[in-house]
Amino acid sequence: MSPLELRSLLEAAVVTAWVSITAIAFGIPLGLLLAVIRWQRVPILSSIIAAYVSVIRATPAITLALLVFFALPAIGLNIGTATAAILTLLVNTSAFNCEIWRAALVDFPHDQLLASRAFGMTPQLVFRRIIFPQILRTSLPPLVSEMTLLIKASPAIAVIGIVDLTRAASRIGADTYDPLPPFFVATVLYMLLVLIFIAAQRFAERYAKRKANGK
Repeated sequence: MSPLELRSLLEAAVVTAWVSITAIAFGIPLGLLLAVIRWQRVPILSSIIAAYVSVIRATPAITLALLVFFALPAIGLNIGTATAAILTLLVNTSAFNCEIWRAALVDFPHDQLLASRAFGMTPQLVFRRIIFPQILRTSLPPLVSEMTLLIKASPAIAVIGIVDLTRAASRIGADTYDPLPPFFVATVLYMLLVLIFIAAQRFAERYAKRKANGK
């Protein structure tokens, strides 16, 4: 591969990482918010969120990308391709993150809630001091797994014109009539992105363990 082709792949990898990380950064807290609403069984909202999660989890990412890109302008919301790509991945990952957080909340020990209420703690303080630190440790591995799955699903945004890593590799392969080298490099770059998230997970787990032990 030429230096120019390698540079194109690296630039596309940056686009993939930027879009994915932005979606993840907003998708995790959004998923938590949706999970808390469902966990608290808020009237009407809980049912709407349950339907939203079911529909989004059943919708392929490429279909969701096309829907976001074409449907929003049809109702007067004109957005660029980058915004549409981020929104697509955000909607996708928030639904899966919601179920991850909700599973941790459902399994949270009820006796701890009763004890905290007995001490007169407010619901907000209980969540911040007791519930969230524990469900975070429980949810961290599946959340990281969802992050890696999102990166693997990110090629779907190429359908709306984003030159991501997979699309860049396809273009180079089509131009050179030799698709193996660019796709091999793309595979390595995807692996590096995933390994970064795995390393971050292990660091976060070690940090949480040290903090829990008071070190």
